Amino acid sequence: MSTIGAAIIGCGAIAPLHAKAIQSMEGARLVAVADTDPAKAAEAAKNYGCEALTDYKQLLGRTDIGIVHLCTPHHLHAPMAAEFLEAGHHVLTEKPIALDVPSARRIQEAAAASQGQLGIVFQNRYNNPSIRIKETIDSGNLGRLICMKGIVTWYRSEDYYTESGWRGKWATEGGGVLINQTIHTLDLLQWFGGEIASVTGSVTTDVLNEVIEVEDTAHACIIFKNNVRGLFYGTNAYSVNSPVEMELVFEQGTLLLRRDCLYLWKDGHETLLSEPVSTAVEGKSYWGTSHQRLIQDFYKHVREGRKFWIDAGEGIKALEVIAGIYSSAENPSN
Repeated sequence: MSTIGAAIIGCGAIAPLHAKAIQSMEGARLVAVADTDPAKAAEAAKNYGCEALTDYKQLLGRTDIGIVHLCTPHHLHAPMAAEFLEAGHHVLTEKPIALDVPSARRIQEAAAASQGQLGIVFQNRYNNPSIRIKETIDSGNLGRLICMKGIVTWYRSEDYYTESGWRGKWATEGGGVLINQTIHTLDLLQWFGGEIASVTGSVTTDVLNEVIEVEDTAHACIIFKNNVRGLFYGTNAYSVNSPVEMELVFEQGTLLLRRDCLYLWKDGHETLLSEPVSTAVEGKSYWGTSHQRLIQDFYKHVREGRKFWIDAGEGIKALEVIAGIYSSAENPSN
């Protein structure tokens, strides 16, 4: 098996998950890390036994690097992805694919013209409950899906924003709780529901209005073309990071996600279908445990020459939901 060389750009909180995933795979090697902060780059390089760079452009066109992982602030995803795709590299980027839909479509065009391919990190699609839910919808075992809801009640401190330099600003984060934290739940809702007919919603800044430009709370009603109704509520204004809650109501039963466990409520009885993976979680617990699964699958697709399924088109779908919520909030009469 030939070895695939990899580079990670951005040595912040999420980078260790990518590094550990690369190191866990046979036939993959972390060649370099890059960060504009020399100390962060040096520390990461020391931890992972690789090269440290402060200028990511030095990675462009290097033949020893096949896959580039983008773990940078949101506003850098699109321009960096375009550069590396045009240079023929494969790119795996953290969400979101871009700050807005037009920028994301330009990346989609760059990916289509590239010899490399683009993957978006929506790791929660690889969670066992998510897989079971999608299988149930596709199989029709519980009949038609009628409605569903997703609830995210998390906490972000003032320091989380003030110490970052880019979070909490429209120009660099692209939004607030919608595009950073709850995008994963919105992605699952649209993945489960299919094509969307309409999105209405609202955004507010309930707690952090003196700290951030963007929203810390949002709600939405999503109507799908198959007449499924999806309700969503998300906030960073809680006092703890509670587990995400989801409910999907079918003709013949209800699936409920609570504390990372999936339950089936049917005929007056509740049955446990799936429990959390009983392994140590790298990073924050509410990130889930599926980064490694997704990264391994991306490498497998690259190695086998198959198109990765969470591509630019999939990344755009979540952005379109977010754009719909913002548009509805700005024009409530529509």
